[in-house]
Amino acid sequence: MTEPSPTPSTGNTFIPGAKPPENNPPPSTAVVPETQAIANQKATPPAIVGNAEPVSSSPGSDQLARIEDKCARIEDKYARSEALLSRVEEKIEGATTRMSEAARQSDLAALRSEVRAVADRTRRLPGSGALVLTAVITAVLTVALTIAAQRFHLDGLLPPR
Repeated sequence: MTEPSPTPSTGNTFIPGAKPPENNPPPSTAVVPETQAIANQKATPPAIVGNAEPVSSSPGSDQLARIEDKCARIEDKYARSEALLSRVEEKIEGATTRMSEAARQSDLAALRSEVRAVADRTRRLPGSGALVLTAVITAVLTVALTIAAQRFHLDGLLPPR
């Protein structure tokens, strides 16, 4: 299924990115396009897994390190702002609780003043003893005046029905 590579596994031709040795002749252009593609596939060196260069020696590694540092700083700022927002949220909840308690206290104070005003008005009303006395006096006077009107024949002064 796989065919052996036309280039040897040792020497300069095995290292990816290395220049081929000078003694190899350039490929001919008279090859059929299909065979050229097959030849190109065979000519590509296999990937080497364990021999990667360290990141610090490549030219883009400094930029990558700076980007990683910036990302770390952004994450730190995000964590600090998140902690700050949670503290602000707790303070707002505490203030809301205190304000609702204060509102309840002001509502209670208003209710107390209303109850006090109603109590003052009801204290000025006559008591039950005065009401009973007034009822008795009214009943006695009504009976007395009715008897007096009958004796003096004052019922004739009333219009007939």
